[in-house]
Amino acid sequence: MSEPQGTEGSTRRLPVMEPGTEREAPGGGPARPPGPDTAGGPAGRFWSARRVPAGIVALLVLLLAGAFLYDIAAVRTGRSALAPRRELARQLAERPLDDTWVLVGAGVAAALGLWLLLLALTPGLRKVLPMRRTLPDVRAGLHRDAAATVLRDRAMEVAGVQSARVRMRRRKARVRALSHFRELDDVRTDLDGVLDDAVRGLGLARPPAVSVRVARPGRKG
Repeated sequence: MSEPQGTEGSTRRLPVMEPGTEREAPGGGPARPPGPDTAGGPAGRFWSARRVPAGIVALLVLLLAGAFLYDIAAVRTGRSALAPRRELARQLAERPLDDTWVLVGAGVAAALGLWLLLLALTPGLRKVLPMRRTLPDVRAGLHRDAAATVLRDRAMEVAGVQSARVRMRRRKARVRALSHFRELDDVRTDLDGVLDDAVRGLGLARPPAVSVRVARPGRKG
């Protein structure tokens, strides 16, 4: 009995590219590695959705608009206006502009407005570092903690480093290492080279500057 010719249930070995081999382009020649001339465009920062502030503002606007709409409809039907609106109108008519509570209310409203404008005009997501774009439709980001972990692991590979601590920022990475043997200058030189290579390997659009500090561990007791 011959075996079925269908492909269901069959397995297929995919080609594996060994390190150092070059991938061929569709035209037959070797494909160039992505660089500045083949980049997919500028990599800007990621914008936060601001769901919580937007939800709070939408809820407050909905409540105020509903209350005023109900009050206007009640007045149109011959009923009296709501007590809060009558009290607010009386307070606005009687209190002078230099009254303390009027100034406090104006200051709170101005601060709230400036806060909302700041949220609307700034991207947010400061902990996500944008990576280089190699394709126009693909954007990638790397979390600061992940980048700090990579730099710390690479620092621990240097001979003489007992412990390392990395503080990652958008423009600068501060590395503090403790060395229990070897000369501190030699350890610092090795760390500079290793960490520079590690930062370039992260693929960030704006690689941060690396600041390295090496010290001896303190004596116990």
